[in-house]
Amino acid sequence: MLLEEIRSFCLEKTGVTEDLPFDEETLAFRVGGKIFLLTSLSEPETVNLKCDPEKAVELRDQFPDDIFPGFHMNKKHWNTVSVVGSLDHNQIRELISHSYDLVFQSLPKSVQSGLQ
Repeated sequence: MLLEEIRSFCLEKTGVTEDLPFDEETLAFRVGGKIFLLTSLSEPETVNLKCDPEKAVELRDQFPDDIFPGFHMNKKHWNTVSVVGSLDHNQIRELISHSYDLVFQSLPKSVQSGLQ
């Protein structure tokens, strides 16, 4: 999956913004000010995604060549996912949506309603 496809998919979701919070290389997608996806602009071969802790472990076991504990992230809550490996585009979109949903649902109700 190409960076532009990931970017388009993320920006279609309600209330999503993008920025470069750490450096000129690391692109972040946020909802309600909270990050749900990180990737590299120069080498977008992986994305870091928020994940339910139990599901994160299951996914790592199910896809050991493509899903790893989150690089430079809390490994309980984040996975690093290869977007150039064996996962198909629909699987990657599902993982992105799961990450977005987790972050959106963690927002205060007033923020959620302001985004819709």
